[in-house]
Amino acid sequence: MFLLLTACSGQRVIPDSLEPLVDRTVSFPELVATPETYQGKLVVLGGEVLKTKRLKEGTQVELLQLPLDRGERPILDRQQSQGRFLVIQQEFLDPAAIAIGTLMTVVGEASGAKTEPLDEVEYRYPLLIVKHLHTWPTQSQDYRLQPRPRFSIGLGGGTGGRMGGGGGFGIGF
Repeated sequence: MFLLLTACSGQRVIPDSLEPLVDRTVSFPELVATPETYQGKLVVLGGEVLKTKRLKEGTQVELLQLPLDRGERPILDRQQSQGRFLVIQQEFLDPAAIAIGTLMTVVGEASGAKTEPLDEVEYRYPLLIVKHLHTWPTQSQDYRLQPRPRFSIGLGGGTGGRMGGGGGFGIGF
């Protein structure tokens, strides 16, 4: 069991073949401000799925950008978001298989921007072409995050150091 947990925790999110190609100097705010400047660069972004739809050229996923932790997993604090972005998965990806709220880490090639309606305004989304997509399990799917029983059983004992002696024994639940 321990070996299985160790193996799972050491899983790499970004494939070794892509890691040396990723430009980690590109920040999300820079990509938002001037997406054309970074055209063709490979970047890593994380986020939460807001919407998914099929297009002629593949499947488009709209994500709320979230900063990544050390394990490349998006953090769960939406207030840390710096905007939205779109990714295009060129191979078939069924939108029904990607639930709203799913956390993803994307290695993608920056491909400019795409303007689409967002409520009553036009929103300019940075656009990535997916090179690698990692979908994180939801809390209910991740056995490490499952609620655990909140009870314990223990025995304890002790001796006193005062004159006349003393001792004790206890059982707790």
